[in-house]
Amino acid sequence: MAVTVKECLELQLLEVEMLLSMFPKRGEFSLDADAVPSIQRYLRNADGALPPQLEYRIALDVGEAKVKVELQVLLPHMYPQVAPQLFARSDALHRHQQLQLNTHLASHISSLDSGELCVCEAVQWVKDNSLPFLENHKASSECASEEVRVKEMLHRMWIYSHHIYRQELRKKIFDSAKKLNLTGFCLTGKPGVICVEGLRENCDEFWRVIRYPNWKHISCKHVEDIETEGSIDRLRLFQSFEDLQFQAHGDYGLRNDYHMDLGQFLEFLKQHQSGHIFQILFGVEGKLSDN
Repeated sequence: MAVTVKECLELQLLEVEMLLSMFPKRGEFSLDADAVPSIQRYLRNADGALPPQLEYRIALDVGEAKVKVELQVLLPHMYPQVAPQLFARSDALHRHQQLQLNTHLASHISSLDSGELCVCEAVQWVKDNSLPFLENHKASSECASEEVRVKEMLHRMWIYSHHIYRQELRKKIFDSAKKLNLTGFCLTGKPGVICVEGLRENCDEFWRVIRYPNWKHISCKHVEDIETEGSIDRLRLFQSFEDLQFQAHGDYGLRNDYHMDLGQFLEFLKQHQSGHIFQILFGVEGKLSDN
């Protein structure tokens, strides 16, 4: 018999109760105040809209030195039937070692029996297995710093949305891009398109932030990784994070007339060496408007 979303959400709440008992101190377990109540409301009336995906963070002390490692958790509605999104991070690790740690964590989680709650297991694994990465970082900090200086990776994400209207959503997009030192643009209206470029961990953090709590009509259509010696700044296609508005027709103040002139958008992409992205975003080859 197929497992329902309601059954999965009930299990998620049970796991949260276990984690709260394991991490009762202030600051150890961070969870949005309305996260659990919104799930409980859905469980009382499963005919309504799905609640936001459950997202929380667990602060762990690793080793005798009690180095801080944070486990970020995002649970799909069908978890534990599908795998959770887990990400361990620490200021004591540079990004290559952090990537290695998360690769090993993902491998361990994938080896467990499917359909079983596994966040508690992930917490224990991080506590038991983070120390070698932390010690390796301390022992080889000079070499690691030199390696980071020599080889840099620019990460560029192309994100498509059915529309981008709301002022508070646009503010979140621009604030996050600025905070994370990302360049690119946000095409407001219908359709909506976002491009961000910068360090991979910053792009990934941007993607997590703007999707939360539950942005339905959004997807990452394409990703580019470009390695260089020296600074990634010379690889950027954009010098800042731009606000694009290519209005096609109608009163911009009316929600239903937020349609964008895609011919102008294609011209903008070509000016930034990205004309090939048009077909990736929209599934058709772009043609410039006759002006």
